[in-house]
Amino acid sequence: MPPLRTTVTVERARQILSRNESPDIPFDRAINPYRGCEHGCVYCFARPTHAYLGWSPGLDFETRLIAKENAVDALRRELSRPGYQVEPINIGAATDAYQPIEKQWKLTRGLLELLLETRHPVTIVTKGALLTRDVDLLAKLAERNLVAVYVSVPTLDPDVARKLEPRAAAPHRRIEAVRTLSSVGVPVGVSLAPVIPFITDDQMEHVLAAAQDAGARTAFYTMLRLPWEVKTIFSDWLDAHFPDRAARVLHRIEDLRGGKQNDPRFGTRMRGEGIWAELYAQRFAAGLRKAGMVRERVELDRTAFVAPARPASGRGARASGASRPSGATSGAGQAGVASPAPQLSLFA
Repeated sequence: MPPLRTTVTVERARQILSRNESPDIPFDRAINPYRGCEHGCVYCFARPTHAYLGWSPGLDFETRLIAKENAVDALRRELSRPGYQVEPINIGAATDAYQPIEKQWKLTRGLLELLLETRHPVTIVTKGALLTRDVDLLAKLAERNLVAVYVSVPTLDPDVARKLEPRAAAPHRRIEAVRTLSSVGVPVGVSLAPVIPFITDDQMEHVLAAAQDAGARTAFYTMLRLPWEVKTIFSDWLDAHFPDRAARVLHRIEDLRGGKQNDPRFGTRMRGEGIWAELYAQRFAAGLRKAGMVRERVELDRTAFVAPARPASGRGARASGASRPSGATSGAGQAGVASPAPQLSLFA
């Protein structure tokens, strides 16, 4: 797919931790160092966050990006507060922390440096092969049982992946990232998210086998979710790329969602319900057994945390050693004033 012209606007966040109370999400806090995502995954449930900024959840979500340039100092400030309670922080819940602009901004690397310094547990879910750049930090975190990484691989079919996730790393590169991390002792698993009927569901067993061969220990899956504008974006994409099966895909989704194309209820939204949901669950469980993998997530150390010194007031530093990349513009967050846009969460 031809490259798109992306713009990056700078934001200075008042706070960087988003809190989650959803019972079907395995973490209670997350950091999104960016808003929007260059990967352009058509199914991304985070797309509607751009509508809150007055931008399109479609192309704007992929091309009008925001970098929270003070992310590291904002996290340092929050971790230094008296009474802070340690639980694993997920990096990249509503964005991909290893999307292409991370190569220049290095916000994710700066966050990992701080988490290593403070001995704070962290989890990462990504499609970005840039993840391997930080293998030095991830290995050190792993030595202290402070990190678990999940690489998202919905399909191994490069043709489907190019259409579905046009600017994400190719599937074979993600599997190689699994191999690289596992070779240095980083606990790594795969996320089959989302499983899309008649598009990626035939890949379930193949992904598990390839991931296990590369050293993955764990895996989980979610069914396709179509909240808000994502429903129309995905439907238009189906008509453009898979017109021969578009109706079948949507009908199967409705079978899984009680006759609707989206069901946001806790307990059913991640897996669906009914006979087809049960069959997918059985297939996944059988694939795990055959691959010798488990569904349980890694239990990380919460006892080693050392609170950091509170950062000095002022504009604060960006990620360690990083300067603002050329071409970035200051938006609502310029002059040290945080953007009025809220810390958005699609957990609920």
